[in-house]
Amino acid sequence: MGAVAMTVVAKRWMAGVLAVAAAYQGVWAAAFPLSFYHDFPGPGLHWVAALGPYNEHLARDVGALNLALMVLSVWALRRPTREAMVVTGGAWLIYNAIHFLWHVLHLEVFPTIDKFSVAGILGGLLILSILLMLPVKET
Repeated sequence: MGAVAMTVVAKRWMAGVLAVAAAYQGVWAAAFPLSFYHDFPGPGLHWVAALGPYNEHLARDVGALNLALMVLSVWALRRPTREAMVVTGGAWLIYNAIHFLWHVLHLEVFPTIDKFSVAGILGGLLILSILLMLPVKET
């Protein structure tokens, strides 16, 4: 049985999803760090505030990191070579694996529905990172 392969179209879609996720979090955290701290990921939710005191520097750094990953993802989306997808997937994999692991080890601060949401969203982004690194399906 051969390795699992993905189409270029599927990989472009994945890079696009990662780019949108990075833009959403990145712009918010970099430009409006206090709002990001109090209101991320949306109205009525307080996922960042539940985890400790506000730190403007850390919030802006998270924004900058996500904006950098957005640039990489958009580049891979526009130039979908095997190498671009592997490098983009690898960069996201490092970030998402550590991010996912930290959060699943600290879910006790969240209500049950948020525990599932945090794990599901971060797990989904981690899976997309891995899939970007798979070989391109030859047609």
